[in-house]
Amino acid sequence: MRKVGPLKERIVIPNGILCCVLSRRRPNIYRLKSVLPGAHEPFMIRVLRESHQTPRFVDEALRLAGGCNRFGEPNYRAVWGWSRLDWIGGKWEDRDAAGTLLREVVELRREPKYTPHNRWHIERWLPPETYGSPEQWHAATIEIENGRNIPALGPYPSRGEYEHCFTLEGPRGEFVQLTPAVARHIARAIEASRNAPRAKSREALDERTRREEREYDSFADAVLS
Repeated sequence: MRKVGPLKERIVIPNGILCCVLSRRRPNIYRLKSVLPGAHEPFMIRVLRESHQTPRFVDEALRLAGGCNRFGEPNYRAVWGWSRLDWIGGKWEDRDAAGTLLREVVELRREPKYTPHNRWHIERWLPPETYGSPEQWHAATIEIENGRNIPALGPYPSRGEYEHCFTLEGPRGEFVQLTPAVARHIARAIEASRNAPRAKSREALDERTRREEREYDSFADAVLS
């Protein structure tokens, strides 16, 4: 996968002078070089993006429906696409708004993990042993870029990790608001699927999947109507 850094922001200040982003220092904090006449020092500006905190009542609904893991954390949680960041390591290209290459850098960055970004996503916790031992993780994820070793997926998830299991949207991809009823429905459906007998035939599994999709489509239609 070719890693491309965050889109560079063009920011027009009140007198119409254009500034361009040089580098990102911390999430949502960008270092810009001022091109104002007589200005010699760079300044900092905060670039905002749409983010949402999961409502507490949704957290509680998922906790009750899915239980907790060995660390006392919920097995299921809801996250907003723009707010869910994960480590990605490798060679990045930073370009300006015109597509001109500004720099290439090898580093770890925290980037949005899921698309679409403007949707709620349901995650399920997986234990650390799912990812093998730290040694296996290192061997499987290390990349060599410009003579440097860099972990492509970040550090070993010693406390486990949350992985994607469902995007909350309507049958035609439309936005669906996150409510406790929706959260409970999804968590219980996933738990029922996990606990189903493994000896079922593939045909039976496919039919169950189709039935669950039809049931969810009807549920989403009812929510949207």
